[in-house]
Amino acid sequence: MSEFSTFVQLGFHHIADPKAYDHLLFIITLCAVYQLTEWKKILVLITAFTIGHSLTLALSTLDIFRLPSALVEVLIPITILLTAMHNVWAKKPDGSLFSKAVSVNYMLAMSFGLIHGMGFANFFRSLMGEEGSIIWPLFSFNVGIELGQLMIVSFFFTTLAAMAQVFKIQHRDWNLFISGAGAGVSMVLILNGLLA
Repeated sequence: MSEFSTFVQLGFHHIADPKAYDHLLFIITLCAVYQLTEWKKILVLITAFTIGHSLTLALSTLDIFRLPSALVEVLIPITILLTAMHNVWAKKPDGSLFSKAVSVNYMLAMSFGLIHGMGFANFFRSLMGEEGSIIWPLFSFNVGIELGQLMIVSFFFTTLAAMAQVFKIQHRDWNLFISGAGAGVSMVLILNGLLA
């Protein structure tokens, strides 16, 4: 198996791992405000998140910037809580791919990706060992993470479509339910992190 496919698989399994539920919860909460017809916005949003965590993965692996893991474990659920609150209170983005409201969502996703990248950093550093260049492994790992995120998003919107069809759930109610669940779980994670 090539180095590329090895790191793609590792990235994919890392994001799709049920033990990484904080990252899964963030992706789902991030998407809750959107409908499937807004798939272009969702793709840009997920890519913005990937760019953010790619940057901190690189900085952390190169020992340029690191945060204590205990702090990262509190910051990640804070990003989920803030995203859930933003979903409920922020103005609904209009149809434009690069409207002001949508651009704010992209910046939030990228900024929060910086924090989530720290959550991936220890795992990625352990994979690297004494490797020389990180460019190809980092690229491959992020391709895997992106593919995993796209799988999560696809599953999320398939579930949304089924719920809307079978139970006639309105998108506003779906957003409130997912955002509320994201906020509730994130508050438990924040408290656990602070008390640990």
